[in-house]
Amino acid sequence: MSLFRVIFAKGLEDLLIDELKSLGIKEPRLKRFVIEFEATLQQAYQVCLYSRLASRVLMPLHSAAADNEDALYAMIQEVQWFEHFDEFSTFAVDAVVSKSEMNNSHYAALKVKDAVVDQFLEKFDSRPNVEKYQPDVRLHLYLNQDQATISIDLSGESLHKRGYRVTNVSAPLKENLAAAILLRAGWPAIAKKGGTLLDPMCGSATFLLEGCLMAAGIAAGVLRDYYGFIGWKGHDSDYWDEIKSRASADFYSALESNKLPVCYGYDEDAKTVEAAFDNIESMELSDFIKIRQQKLEDCTPAAYMTAGLVVTNPPYGERLGDAESLRYLYSDLGDILKLKFEDWDASVFSCNEKLLKNIALRAHKTNKFFNGALNCQLNHYHILPLLEEQKPLTIDEISEQAVMFKNRLQKNLKHLKKWARKNQIDCYRVYDADIPEFAFAIDVYNDWYHVQEYQAPGKIELSKVKKRQLEMQCVVKELTADDGSRLIFKTRTRQRGVSQYEKQREDKHFLQVQESGLLFDVNLTDYLDTGLFLDHRMVRQLIRQESQDKRVLNLFAYTGTASVYAAAGHAKSITTVDMSNTYLNWAKRNFRLNNFTDQAYHFIQADCINWLKENRKKFDLIFLDPPTFSNSKRMESSFDIQRDHLFLVKTCMAALEKDGLLIFSNNMKSFKLDYDALTERSFVVEDITRATMPEDFNRPKTIHHCWRISR
Repeated sequence: MSLFRVIFAKGLEDLLIDELKSLGIKEPRLKRFVIEFEATLQQAYQVCLYSRLASRVLMPLHSAAADNEDALYAMIQEVQWFEHFDEFSTFAVDAVVSKSEMNNSHYAALKVKDAVVDQFLEKFDSRPNVEKYQPDVRLHLYLNQDQATISIDLSGESLHKRGYRVTNVSAPLKENLAAAILLRAGWPAIAKKGGTLLDPMCGSATFLLEGCLMAAGIAAGVLRDYYGFIGWKGHDSDYWDEIKSRASADFYSALESNKLPVCYGYDEDAKTVEAAFDNIESMELSDFIKIRQQKLEDCTPAAYMTAGLVVTNPPYGERLGDAESLRYLYSDLGDILKLKFEDWDASVFSCNEKLLKNIALRAHKTNKFFNGALNCQLNHYHILPLLEEQKPLTIDEISEQAVMFKNRLQKNLKHLKKWARKNQIDCYRVYDADIPEFAFAIDVYNDWYHVQEYQAPGKIELSKVKKRQLEMQCVVKELTADDGSRLIFKTRTRQRGVSQYEKQREDKHFLQVQESGLLFDVNLTDYLDTGLFLDHRMVRQLIRQESQDKRVLNLFAYTGTASVYAAAGHAKSITTVDMSNTYLNWAKRNFRLNNFTDQAYHFIQADCINWLKENRKKFDLIFLDPPTFSNSKRMESSFDIQRDHLFLVKTCMAALEKDGLLIFSNNMKSFKLDYDALTERSFVVEDITRATMPEDFNRPKTIHHCWRISR
């Protein structure tokens, strides 16, 4: 029996001790930064081959005090190195130094090398050569508080190098860390029940490769052909060849008998997907790990997948990008999990706790990890299944809070119906989460009711969410004397950029509505928004008032409703710019509905930012209502309204005539306008947010922000 030490990443202590016990190691002991155990050399070989978590396996040869370089040199020479390798071998030395007089690890390693070489020269008049890459023998010095230990590094190089990674991507997750994450996530038990493993941002497929091998009990190092004991004189080659051959046979037997689980991965980047394919092919697992290039927002479990584990390692905002932009990615991930992965488990790994909060799910467990020097967190979620459709409630069965909701909605309807008729308005908001427990926005479109539920926080039980939905439907039916056939219900998650305009369905049912004497096409079913932003009604009225004989530019125009108002205000010319051809065609329909067919009306499909950069024309009135965020592939780069608004406003002002007016609006709740930077340029900035809030949006919370900006 000999003493061995295992080096590992911080945070894996209990997992590694359990793993060592499963490999037949008795009484592994946790020491400072290492786990020690007494075992046979053959058992140490088992650890090198099968451990998914260890970084290195060391066999200490000698320990002694070494408070200076001479003492260290003498201590190293006390080992008979020719018993371990000969003068024709290659070797390397690694050193870890902590709290010692010698505080330079490179210098300490050099002194060890000198002592070894000098011993060989004295005895054989010949010496082994130093080889940093895969030497015959690798030595490891640990010098802590002037106490030195020299060891043979049986692993030779870090055990996380399994041998399947032939193509790298930026900041890949180490294989042993990925294995630890899967163990914390409970993947072995999920796999045993037939669950699916899916990584929606799979990178080079590390989770999938580790998960596939782990589920089948395949040795972590089955493909690896280099270990630090291969060139060591004490190497038991017969035993090693036996267990290595057995592990290889088990692997190929699992391949042939289809015992491996099928795992799935998606990634948006083509080069990353190609790297994942290469790594999977090198492991001969292409029949069991399926990779596809796909955006996160399109990720959904296929019908043939059994509910299992979603595990992923999104970008952190460290080295890889802007953490502010990444919050939208994490928000997307949370929405996708809630809406598409009912009854799945999910584990998300990140070193940015603030980003993890954007997932908006309640983690039932959290683990701490270190990824190199980064302090990381692994959050575990169980995505509760949505309840089956319940029997509709009667008005007598609703809760006390639902009665309060009913009374508020009834009061709002009575007041706003009169107001709407007086102002020639067919569509208006009658309720907007006035009672927090009933977090709905309810809009009237003629005799249709368009209901959007604000997404409930992750801490709210889905059973309560479902009950609120049923009570809301019951109340609306009661107050409108409708059977529910004219009630359109949607859940409104956090939206970014053009995502609120993307299709939800394909009904293609358009409804014609009137607003202030103008006609518009709206679509209540196919998109999250309907084609008419009701809260901008007074902004559109302002544009109408300001447009006479003006050259008007409408940027991020959506369905062109503001352009229609400009036409009604007798604008001299109108330029309507949007990136979507679908919405420009919709805008043209809105013009035709109102018999506005002047040749001075121009519709341009373009990225508004790039179009502004290239534009050389001048305008008298510009309406700027950009999205909060966008990373559409049709744009050259991402857009963030808080980050980019100053550039956008300045560019618009450059396109204005001297006496021109910019109306700038956006719907980001936390938006802060950079007044100082704008007034430094002698721009006159007037906040007209409250003045442009319509009667049906007259609530304490701000729906949008709006400013007049001129010179």
